[in-house]
Amino acid sequence: MTTVTRPHTSETFVSGADVVIESLVRHGVDVIFAYPGGASMPLHQSLTRYRDQLRTILPRHEQGGAFAAQGYARTTGRPGVVMATSGPGALNLVTAIADARLDSIPMVVLTGQVGTSVIGTDAFQETPMVEVCRGITKHHYLVTDANDIARVMREAFHIATTGRPGPVLVDLPKNIQLTQLVPDYNAPMRLPGYHPEKRNVRPEQIAQVVAAIKRSKRPVIYAGGGVITANASAQLRELVEKTGIPVTMTLMGLGAFSADEDLCLDMLGMHGSVYANYAVDQADLLLAIGVRFDDRVTGKVSEFAQHGFIVHIDIDPSEINKNKIVHLPIVADIKEVLQELVKSVEPPTASLHDWHTQIAQWKTEDPFSYDTTFPGILPQHAIAELSRLSADRDTIVTVGVGQHQMWSAQFFKFRNPRKWLSSSGLGTMGFGLPAAIGAKVAHPESLVVDIDGDGSILMNIQEMATCHCEQIPVKVLLLNNQHLGMVVQWEDRFFKGNRAHTYLGPVHHPEAFGKGDGIGPQDRYPDFVEIAKGFGWHAQSVSKKADLESAILALINAPGPAILDVQVPYQEHVLPMIPSGMTVRDLIKR
Repeated sequence: MTTVTRPHTSETFVSGADVVIESLVRHGVDVIFAYPGGASMPLHQSLTRYRDQLRTILPRHEQGGAFAAQGYARTTGRPGVVMATSGPGALNLVTAIADARLDSIPMVVLTGQVGTSVIGTDAFQETPMVEVCRGITKHHYLVTDANDIARVMREAFHIATTGRPGPVLVDLPKNIQLTQLVPDYNAPMRLPGYHPEKRNVRPEQIAQVVAAIKRSKRPVIYAGGGVITANASAQLRELVEKTGIPVTMTLMGLGAFSADEDLCLDMLGMHGSVYANYAVDQADLLLAIGVRFDDRVTGKVSEFAQHGFIVHIDIDPSEINKNKIVHLPIVADIKEVLQELVKSVEPPTASLHDWHTQIAQWKTEDPFSYDTTFPGILPQHAIAELSRLSADRDTIVTVGVGQHQMWSAQFFKFRNPRKWLSSSGLGTMGFGLPAAIGAKVAHPESLVVDIDGDGSILMNIQEMATCHCEQIPVKVLLLNNQHLGMVVQWEDRFFKGNRAHTYLGPVHHPEAFGKGDGIGPQDRYPDFVEIAKGFGWHAQSVSKKADLESAILALINAPGPAILDVQVPYQEHVLPMIPSGMTVRDLIKR
């Protein structure tokens, strides 16, 4: 990341809080999402002295701030920084920290803490954040000596960004923030057990992969978020151009390979394409690059890709053979491995014509589809229209969690990396809106759209205030079906349609018990248009198919933050679907 060059030491005494903020600037941080409180007040006072170098954005909830920091990090590759006070403020960050850990997102998380003299006494707003976060951070610190601050901050950024990225917590007692000291910003790091030096791929490993490709007749590349994290999308595309190997991607990997390419198989897994799942099942060679073999991709793991030779390339040795035993593990930097493969690889000896023909047939027979004759607006259609109407722009899409997330992965065309932001490992509702804030702050010239659901957006709807007050013009395409749609789908498929607290309107309405007309009330609850207007947003609703295109264009072109409330039916299911723990042979198409 970009750093700012300054003298290694200060010649005058400064506060511990100033050392923290100066360290941020030295590490190239240009924005911090921070919510103040008693234990973090010295840090906020210091931030006011750095206004010309560091933008401070006030979220309306600490979780919103942390997801905004994620949005910044996911679109830039640089660490997102968030800060909260002790106790409830710090605890409100926990979900987003765990989310970042599972999706390998670099973050530096700063929390205020009660004074060192009262730690362990159950002081007001005291929580043991290191203990709370021990299992969900890449590393964590409780700073008890102000002279350690500069070193700890160096280590935090180093750990967050090297090897497999992740969140690092720095817990800062208030008295440490107030201590006066002469800092040494070049103090050596003390990380005796941390060795993230780039692992070099061995020549014999490259030779083995080259040989496997050469003898393959049905190869598939299975690309994950690790490709994007390694900034290796260009090298992946070069490899495909040289070999003709089709590519499927995980939810985290979308954009690593362009959806416009004939060799793109789109997403695989539970709600992935039929053709991707068929191809992986029939492959005689699977190049798994930057992936975890997680359950949503593999289903019954013993039967996943059981016919092929599996190569697993990843920077993190702990992922090798964790979920799926592979034939050739390679622990190395993905970008380097792909660069070496591009230099050495040759197309398979046997023509891949038959394999390409088979895949093309699967694509023709079972594309992602929906009922185009439906008289109203289907959520899939709304997403496809947004994709079409924004194709000529630099568009970044964030999502909440639920059906709309899966439909966005299916029907929005992602052509480049870091344009798709999804809470994938943890699946956190409420991710979309604050993540869009961080993305827009990092990329003010881009169109940033949160495709969200009426259930998910309510989890962090207060961040509408942040958008208005901080002048962050994100857009929201709200797919409003009055239900927790994904849970409804599972109720329909596996619980005989018994409704169990999935209707989001008034509890006395017949729809709450699954006894309504299937359409729902004409006046939907809540009124998102009026809510948005109350926050100072542009807002409109659309329910007629003929009005959708003009409404989306109005959303895209609105001068400030804007929301389009799209009223859609709740009966739609995300298909195809491989039920949890099952196999491609159990795939549900309709």
